[in-house]
Amino acid sequence: MTSFKAILVSKDDKGYQARMTSLSPEQLPKEPIEVAVEYSTLNYKDALAITGESPIVRHFPLVPGIDLAGLVTRSEDPKFKVGDAVMLNGWGVGESKWGGMSQRAAVRGEWLLPLPEPFSTKDAMAIGTAGYTAALCVLALQQHNIMPADGDVLVTGASGGVGSIAVNLLSNLGYRVVASTGKSSEVDWLKRQGAADVIDRTELSSSSRSLTAERWSGVVDTVGSHTLASACASTQYGGVVTACGLAQGMDFPATVAPFILRGITLVGIDSVYCSTERRFQAWDLLAKYLERTALQKMITTVGLDEVSERAPDMLAGRLKGRMVVDVNV
Repeated sequence: MTSFKAILVSKDDKGYQARMTSLSPEQLPKEPIEVAVEYSTLNYKDALAITGESPIVRHFPLVPGIDLAGLVTRSEDPKFKVGDAVMLNGWGVGESKWGGMSQRAAVRGEWLLPLPEPFSTKDAMAIGTAGYTAALCVLALQQHNIMPADGDVLVTGASGGVGSIAVNLLSNLGYRVVASTGKSSEVDWLKRQGAADVIDRTELSSSSRSLTAERWSGVVDTVGSHTLASACASTQYGGVVTACGLAQGMDFPATVAPFILRGITLVGIDSVYCSTERRFQAWDLLAKYLERTALQKMITTVGLDEVSERAPDMLAGRLKGRMVVDVNV
């Protein structure tokens, strides 16, 4: 195997930097499986890692990228053989372990899933951790018995990767979805994804009272902070709120009132160390209910050399949908 391209994050006397570079096979971590990566993604967490805006990267140097999909080129694990199409989401990859923004990756078998039908490697990364997280949120609503007949489901940060896929999944499952966004230009786009109504995020982003009018049977929140608190305050009796993001902040300026007076449930969604069984359930949901045509309209494809310039745009909320990284262009 010859040298290969990768983004490498380093921190030294010159400061924090992420740059395109050429690596040799000997520089890969010593893991039992090697993958020829075809696609990765640019997620919010990746953007933080590339810009250094948050201490996501825990060891230097490190290849970022919490997602990857490609073909196995070497395997010491009996569960996978050379030529298998595989994908990876999370497990600390791109944070404490070398990740997917590279043409080659060395990983462990327990981190991988076989590429699920009917998806291609590009499809899998168009979905990526964002879509898989959205599916985990929807599963949580279903498993807490939130049904379409129970009322509107709110999706915050709806024009982002998690939000847009959550809108499409919920709509295809028969829920009436209300999408919250700060981008007035994306109202029509969100309605094409399946949103029945779109509200401005300012309705939710200010400091909330303990309780407000009951509006939502369920919530998929990708934002955190005041938005999450406001969503809880306006969730109807017995409703369920899933929390999976912190774009607005890690704080949660709320009271116990929605929990003890309305009996709502707040469910935390972790995609990084989620069990393999749960991952299969999420991807099965995506295979059955995510509209493939809508998925293709959500994505923008970039090369490795474009990732660093796109990362600040993601943090500033200037991107919509999903950013797929073709590592071989």
